Amino acid sequence: MSRINDVGGMEGFPPIEQDLDETPFHADWEAHVFAMNRALIGAGVYNLDEFRDAIERMAPEEYLASSYYEKWFHAIRTLCIEKGVLNEEEVERALHAG
Repeated sequence: MSRINDVGGMEGFPPIEQDLDETPFHADWEAHVFAMNRALIGAGVYNLDEFRDAIERMAPEEYLASSYYEKWFHAIRTLCIEKGVLNEEEVERALHAG
């Protein structure tokens, strides 16, 4: 069964345009998400396959409305809750703390 992110071979999608001068992060929070993901994978909390699967399990409307690093952040939150690193209340509290 295809998921929303599995668009390989589908018609109607334009070619991907690359800007080689584009910076890797558009905001500081994106760099933080990148670093958190590397740290959590490095600590063995989850692996890359689990991370990718967590992104692919996003609801289609959320997936399509999210930026690249918003998808990453969703996966980190999802996996930290699923793995028992954080509970939903802790995640919500942290999101609204800053």
